[in-house]
Amino acid sequence: MPSADGSHLLGVVEAFQGKTVVVLGDLVGDEYIYGKPERISREAPVLILRYLSREVRLGGAANACHNLHALGARVLPLGVVGTDRAGDAIRRLFTERGIATDGVVTAAERVTPVKTRIMAGGYRATRQQVVRVDREPKGALPPAVEAAVLERLAAWGARADALVLSDYGYGTISARLLEEARKLGPRGVILTADSRYDLLRFDGVTAATPSEPEVEQMLGLSLEGEKAVEEAAWYLLERLGSRFLLVTRGSKGLALFERGGDATFIPIYGSDEIADVTGAGDTVISTFTLALAGGARALDAARLSNYAGGVVVMKRGTTPISRAELCEAIRHDVRTHGGHDGKGARP
Repeated sequence: MPSADGSHLLGVVEAFQGKTVVVLGDLVGDEYIYGKPERISREAPVLILRYLSREVRLGGAANACHNLHALGARVLPLGVVGTDRAGDAIRRLFTERGIATDGVVTAAERVTPVKTRIMAGGYRATRQQVVRVDREPKGALPPAVEAAVLERLAAWGARADALVLSDYGYGTISARLLEEARKLGPRGVILTADSRYDLLRFDGVTAATPSEPEVEQMLGLSLEGEKAVEEAAWYLLERLGSRFLLVTRGSKGLALFERGGDATFIPIYGSDEIADVTGAGDTVISTFTLALAGGARALDAARLSNYAGGVVVMKRGTTPISRAELCEAIRHDVRTHGGHDGKGARP
């Protein structure tokens, strides 16, 4: 069991340093446009905002990369952007943070996925999202682009400690790329998957990190209570053939399922009055993957993921967690509650 002072978990975080993680998936630009409410339009019953500012943050698989980098890993993004302003912004943000862009392939005929959030609020008031506009690429990757990504995956994969598959449904992780990724498992590479709409095709990975609503949608169930979550999760774990399943449950925390082991429910760290869940799933899979790559047992990796998720949902917008913030969360929990391991039950 972890030591009472949290030193064991802090040691796991220390082992993050120097690990190499490849992230294959949909690189997304998270755009925020801020405006101050002025009046109601005479043209329609809608709010008029006076434009204040605009910013772009790393979203989707790019946010997973940002989290891994902030936690101390050497991260290699592998994805596709278009020859557009959003693609340029993703490259620039990676470069500014010291993240390599060698694996960011440009496709002239493809748009970069962008999620534009219109945020309303004054200078001191809390800004609220009033609408989101998504720009999405259409169709499969062009053959030449897929071949370029495949070449980099084959070259980098075997040298990585872990590979994160971050699927937002925009078509980057093709069947050919997924098959190449599966070859890395027998070579000792940790494979983890987070898929927004199609997790069942990621069978054979080491671990998957779906949200509870995603599990409900996949299996056509309504998960009322921990017993229902357990039954669904064990079934899904078998379907995937994975070693671990980590289900994110929003304000209820996380649930870890280990093949041949226990189900462990971990209550949320911090307040259940969540500010913004944007990007929290990226933070969870990044922390869980990095801990496993460092040799941590799954329960320790899940506890660290719970701390990390609890920190980022109290931030507004797509924001990663740093290694210093994660360590402070561990120390704070030990000071206030003595840490908590959750409760386990045999399947």
